[in-house]
Amino acid sequence: MEAELFLPAHGLPICGKERIASVLDDVASALEYLVGETLALMNEGARLSDIIHGIKIPTSLTDKPWLAPTYDEPEFVIRNLWRLYGGWYDGNPANLKPAADSRLSQELSALAGGAQKLASRALELSDSDIRSACHLVEMASLAEPENGAIHAIRAEVYQRRRAGETSLMAKGIYGAAANESKARLESE
Repeated sequence: MEAELFLPAHGLPICGKERIASVLDDVASALEYLVGETLALMNEGARLSDIIHGIKIPTSLTDKPWLAPTYDEPEFVIRNLWRLYGGWYDGNPANLKPAADSRLSQELSALAGGAQKLASRALELSDSDIRSACHLVEMASLAEPENGAIHAIRAEVYQRRRAGETSLMAKGIYGAAANESKARLESE
């Protein structure tokens, strides 16, 4: 439409019809890439988790400041594509009718030697494998929801996770998790 001014919902205004066209083309190319790759992997029978962790947008696009994950991120787009084309089943049979998170967390805590061990391991991993650290600390807090020491670790792990994120959505969710545990500590 050759607009001279573009006011995106998430981002700064863009001036000039050539620049606007370039930005919109890059965004469309990134989205088309995600759709194509997601559908190709789904058609091969890949699970959602494998697709999320396997697709990376080419650096020729991600190096552009207007494609930086400041509000949303490619991982969230892939999840939405999965829901659109694949529905609610993520391909993992254990997730078809899963155990309650708290029950599974109790079992894994018992196998690990207690919820405190899971939380301590989460803290150890938080510098090298923050994704796994979040799973472990969440399981620890679900296994022993009243344990203040575990909530202190949970708050720290999620605060670290928040600090390393770029998108507002991720920062907000991880910050809320950290604050939830901090509030539990303050109420004790």
